[in-house]
Amino acid sequence: MPRFYARRRLSVAAAATALISSVALFNAPTASAALPTPVSGATARSYLATLTVAAENRTGYNRDLFPHWITQSGTCNTREVVLQRDGTNVQQDSSCAATSGSWYSPYDGATWTAASDVDIDHLVPLAEAWDSGAGSWTTSRRQAFANDLTRPQLIAVTDNVNQAKGDQDPATWMPSRTDYRCTYVRAWVQVKYYYGLSVDSAEKSALQNHLASC
Repeated sequence: MPRFYARRRLSVAAAATALISSVALFNAPTASAALPTPVSGATARSYLATLTVAAENRTGYNRDLFPHWITQSGTCNTREVVLQRDGTNVQQDSSCAATSGSWYSPYDGATWTAASDVDIDHLVPLAEAWDSGAGSWTTSRRQAFANDLTRPQLIAVTDNVNQAKGDQDPATWMPSRTDYRCTYVRAWVQVKYYYGLSVDSAEKSALQNHLASC
C-alpha cells in the first residue's frame, strides 16, 4: 500500500483536508515508475562476473562534470521527461513543467502528487560512476550517462529517500522495499556493464548476494 507524506505544518482544517486527500490517494490507481526493464537475473550475474574489481578513486570529482537535465525535446529536459514517463495523469505547462499528476516511488512505496516531492535518481550515482572509471571519460560521455533514458539508470523516487541514498552503492544502501531489490541490482549491474565501470570488492559481494535470489 503506498504511503502518503505531508511535508508542511497544517492547520486543523488543512490537516482534515489532507487526510481526505490521502484516503482518496490510497484508493486511487497506483502510479508506476517506468524504469526501462533491466536484464534478467541470469544475464546480470553473467555481466557481473566480467566487471573489473578495483578500488574506488574520487580524486577530482565534481558533480558539474556530469552535465545533466539537458534538453531532450522542445522545452522538455531530462528530469521533465522522466516525470512524464514515470507518473500517472501527468499534466505539463507550456514550458514542460509538471503541474499535476501522481508519482509512485518504488524504493519506499510512497505516492506523491507534487512533482517537487520527487527526485530523479541516477540509479548508479554520478559520484559512484566517477569512482568506478568515469573520471577518465570525456564530458560528452559523462553527459550521456547523466541523461540516459535508454538504460535503467533514471527513475522518479521520493526526494528524501534519494538524498539519503546519496552516492552509496549496494554494499551500504538498498531500497527499503525488499521486493524491488532484485530489479535494483539487475539495473545496477546492467548500467555498470554497459558503461564499462568497475566494482569494488564489497559492492561485488553485495551484488552477488542479492542476485543469487533473482
